[in-house]
Amino acid sequence: MHKVEDLKIWQKSINLAKAVYLLISELPSGEKFGLTSQIKRSAISIPSNIAEGSGRNSRKEFKHFLSVANGSAYELQTQLLLVIELNLINKDKVQPIIELCIEIQKMN
Repeated sequence: MHKVEDLKIWQKSINLAKAVYLLISELPSGEKFGLTSQIKRSAISIPSNIAEGSGRNSRKEFKHFLSVANGSAYELQTQLLLVIELNLINKDKVQPIIELCIEIQKMN
């Protein structure tokens, strides 16, 4: 239905996932199977669901997968806010990623 690489929302979500991966390398090793794992899954889910939806045959299915991706963006935003609240990573490093997450939410 859509060529995924041409979708601006997918391009931004790929950039978001890359930024998240760089950021979470700074999380304590004790979070490897907790918050770090959750953050990775949420970040990967966003472009993955956009891609899956773009490969579907109907507009309704595409919208469904965009909705799932949007849910993952909100989930990721919450997890990143927790990173700040728990003082795991400096807010100045996390905030630009949260802002990119919000941009993606607004594109949905």
